[in-house]
Amino acid sequence: MLRNFVRQRFFVVLVLLVVMLVFFTLTQERFLTPENMSAMMTSSSILWVASLGLTFVMLAGGFDLSIGSMLALCGIGLGWFTNEAGLPLFVAIILTILLGVALGAIVNGIPIGKYGLSFLVVTLGSLILFRGLTNLWSGTKTQQVISPFLDELAFGSTLGLPNPIIVMIVTFLIMLYVQKYTFFGRDVYAVGGNAEAARLSGIRTSRTIIAVYALSAGLAAVAAVLQDARIGAASPQVGDNLVFAAAAAVLLGGTSFSGGIGGVGGTVVGVLFLGVLQNGLSVGGVESYWQQIITGVILIAAIALDLVQRRRTTRSKSLRSSDVQPVSSAS
Repeated sequence: MLRNFVRQRFFVVLVLLVVMLVFFTLTQERFLTPENMSAMMTSSSILWVASLGLTFVMLAGGFDLSIGSMLALCGIGLGWFTNEAGLPLFVAIILTILLGVALGAIVNGIPIGKYGLSFLVVTLGSLILFRGLTNLWSGTKTQQVISPFLDELAFGSTLGLPNPIIVMIVTFLIMLYVQKYTFFGRDVYAVGGNAEAARLSGIRTSRTIIAVYALSAGLAAVAAVLQDARIGAASPQVGDNLVFAAAAAVLLGGTSFSGGIGGVGGTVVGVLFLGVLQNGLSVGGVESYWQQIITGVILIAAIALDLVQRRRTTRSKSLRSSDVQPVSSAS
């Protein structure tokens, strides 16, 4: 029943996405131009990458409030590795991603996966911790990150496609492969569906949970590289609203808070939905605060729909269980 509802929700979002595309195309001359479409996709690249990581956490039945702070921290890290440490950019990017993976595993994954602490409590704490470390490391100051490679990453193109879009496509394909064709992907679904049953079947649930938080933080670090490249600087102020937009995208795409249902394909549709909506409103001259209000309403609606359906599913299971009559043995 829950799976059917998720499919219906995904279909509704997909239809609404098409309706929005048609509406904005008919009402705004500049909307469907190649330049605007490219700008819309490029501006969605950071949310796209971060949302893919959050998808795996939610598939495993968890949530990560700290991805915005992680993005800011890793962005500052990239700036420090290049400016202060004087490392080659390629090395700095690798270290930035490893920093995210390590912090995601140690600060979020181990307390949640190994010691069973609440993911909301842990990731709320790490949100504050990472933001504090960001301000400490940066001195609350923005620092320039100047690199021809980063300029090319943000504003260049390959085979006619903007490079951020290529990063989006490659990241999606890798995560789709991991989700569908690896033991890790199957373990994530099993843990999210029923962690105790997964443990009894031999899956190392704690290791899987640690891994999804490491993956989420690692992709937040990749998003940080895109962020630094896009603005040409490492700013401690970025990422404040990232987790809310990412949660809206993941939920709109059909991944449930209860875990075990959904996937990265739906998340991409959710990101595109938000991207088209915000771009269409921007091109139409709608103020940014109205865009935030509309995004907030969408997030509340997505959470409410997910909660209502989980309750219906639980009630349906209870009714079916009560209908089962005990079989008496013959004497």
